[in-house]
Amino acid sequence: MTWADAAPNLLIGLREGLEAGLVVSILLAALRKAGTAPEGEERPVSTAPVWFGVLGAVMLSGAFAAVLTYSTSVLSSRGQQAVGGVLSVLAVGLVTGMVFWMRRTAATLSAHLRGEVRRAAILGAGALTLTAFLAVGREGLETTLFMWTAVKASGSTVAPLVGAGLGLAVAVVLCWLLYRRAVRINIGVFFNRTAILLIVIAAGVLAYGLGDLQEAGLLPGQQWIAFDMTAHIDPNSWWVSIITGITDLSPKLTVLQVVGWLGYLVVVIPAFIGAGRAATVALAAAKAKREAEATATATTATATVSESKPRPEAVPQAAGRWQQLAGNRPWTVAGVLVVVPAVAAGVTIAALPAAAAASTTTVKVTGSSCASGWTSASSGTQTFDVDNESGKAGEINLVNAAGAIVGEIETLGPATTASMTATLSSGSYTFRCLMNSGSAVDSATVQVTGKSPSGTPLAVKPVTVAELTGPNDQYQKYAAADLATLQTQIATLRRDIAANNTAAAEADWLAAQLTWEKVGASYDSFGDAGVAVDGLPDGLEQGVNDPDFTGLHRIEYGLYHGQDGARLLPVVDKLASEVASVQKNLTTDDIAGDPTNLPLRAHEIIEDAIRDHLSGIDDEGAGAAYAMTYADTEVDKTVLAELESLIDARSPGLVETADSQLAALQQALNDAKVDGRWESLDDTPLADRQKVDAAIGALLETLASVPDLLEVPPSAS
Repeated sequence: MTWADAAPNLLIGLREGLEAGLVVSILLAALRKAGTAPEGEERPVSTAPVWFGVLGAVMLSGAFAAVLTYSTSVLSSRGQQAVGGVLSVLAVGLVTGMVFWMRRTAATLSAHLRGEVRRAAILGAGALTLTAFLAVGREGLETTLFMWTAVKASGSTVAPLVGAGLGLAVAVVLCWLLYRRAVRINIGVFFNRTAILLIVIAAGVLAYGLGDLQEAGLLPGQQWIAFDMTAHIDPNSWWVSIITGITDLSPKLTVLQVVGWLGYLVVVIPAFIGAGRAATVALAAAKAKREAEATATATTATATVSESKPRPEAVPQAAGRWQQLAGNRPWTVAGVLVVVPAVAAGVTIAALPAAAAASTTTVKVTGSSCASGWTSASSGTQTFDVDNESGKAGEINLVNAAGAIVGEIETLGPATTASMTATLSSGSYTFRCLMNSGSAVDSATVQVTGKSPSGTPLAVKPVTVAELTGPNDQYQKYAAADLATLQTQIATLRRDIAANNTAAAEADWLAAQLTWEKVGASYDSFGDAGVAVDGLPDGLEQGVNDPDFTGLHRIEYGLYHGQDGARLLPVVDKLASEVASVQKNLTTDDIAGDPTNLPLRAHEIIEDAIRDHLSGIDDEGAGAAYAMTYADTEVDKTVLAELESLIDARSPGLVETADSQLAALQQALNDAKVDGRWESLDDTPLADRQKVDAAIGALLETLASVPDLLEVPPSAS
């Protein structure tokens, strides 16, 4: 168990438990006061109705947790991700609302609850039970949902539950001591300070939920990675465990996850601080108003009422309909509140479709064995809870007899448990554990018999570096030929710039730019050498005037902003030198030597076109977005052709679909021409731009699966 995974739920349990406990303490104190006679004599008042209400709230929370757990366990992997993502976002919304509610109403909560108790006491014990249930039940539902999503986000079950249990236990003890007046705590300061930590945790849960929704296909941008530190940091290190455990952030996040995390913090924290100031001002104004009214009332009373006349009590507000129905029926109300949630949960779980039910098997990974507890399985959807006791992080795969992966956990941290869902048909299966700093370890082979379920997901056979080497060699030859052409075009460009032939130089530049696009150096995949050839001024201190702004786009800027040959010729000469450097180092891993990058290239070429060209980011004056995008489609067809045999073996028909969509995109691009030539984005009719955007979006969705299909696992690298 990792204590870093327990910390978030410990804080949640402590804060939410203390909040619910304070509600109970206020109810008990108000009930005790309600039983005090005017002369100060205490009349015995039973607190059982309050505890009946608390028991009902606990049963409701437990039933809610059971329904969440069992209802999601029968879903497919994508369905679990979708539900988990939606519930994570919902939990963040509820917790955020709770934090602001407590910020605004903490000072008046006690008075409000005392009023509720006075009204309920008039009606009877049943109304008291219902009042306690409603007051505590809301806290219980919020706590259950947030804890459930936090457990899911951590990928572990034991540590978060232990943390939650400890937090709740400490909260119970503190509330008991507060009720007995054995300790004094500034509750307002406690809630305000822990709220900031809770907001940080909620931001991490939001980022995790957005990632789940992306993996489920409900949100776009799954392949748009903001950063990936998995190759640079050790997930087993203590500081990484602490950060990921407390914040629920992973070393690899998409742009949407980062934007959601930062946006939530930037909006919520200042709003929370502002809400506190507003609440303080409003409370002070209300207090001053009450004091003024009390003074006026006292002055009037002194003049008109004798001192011996007793002060009339405020008339309680009218009770609600449900409180009136509850009346003096504590046992009936308690029975309903305890039994109904349990029965409702049981009926809901029993009503889950039997055909979709998945059996759950727990397997363990140790330093010397892989899934040693797995000895049998049946056909259909299976859920495996994989418990990592090896002390190392790693990847867990379930493979069939052909070595194809039918289920996987990409990263399983040490001392954590994660679920793997797989659909098994008749055949033999083996767990393969690929832990860091170790060789692959296989489990015993288990034979599965039975009818193959319909709609069984396609099993994907892992690709090896050797299988990718041949296609990558073909790509290197293709890129080398285009780079040679580019050098010739640069020489022509230099000649026309030196002759001050601007029109010819602009045409030369476009030809050279399109040739570079056809090389396929997308997403800065050629490293610093590629940036030197095709970099942008974004991020440079002096922008377009920065000395480090070089390459094709620097020449584009100069040509379309009236710069003469004296300023541009040194840039052209440096460009020729940088291209020569790319040619020389083309086969190194820093540029195009790593075969594992080729599947990524098939997707990122088109994604790069959306990011840089169709957004207008890389337009330095030529308005060549559509021309460059068309060149990208040509190189993408080449890369797909080189990978076709590997892709078809794992996803038949994908390349054919992608080729068809590439043709549709090319047609949309051609249709966007105005008088036979491409104009800038702003000068292209909106309808034509929308057709291009729709075509490239459909293509990108198809290509998004290529990197996953041809991902090289650690054992094959």
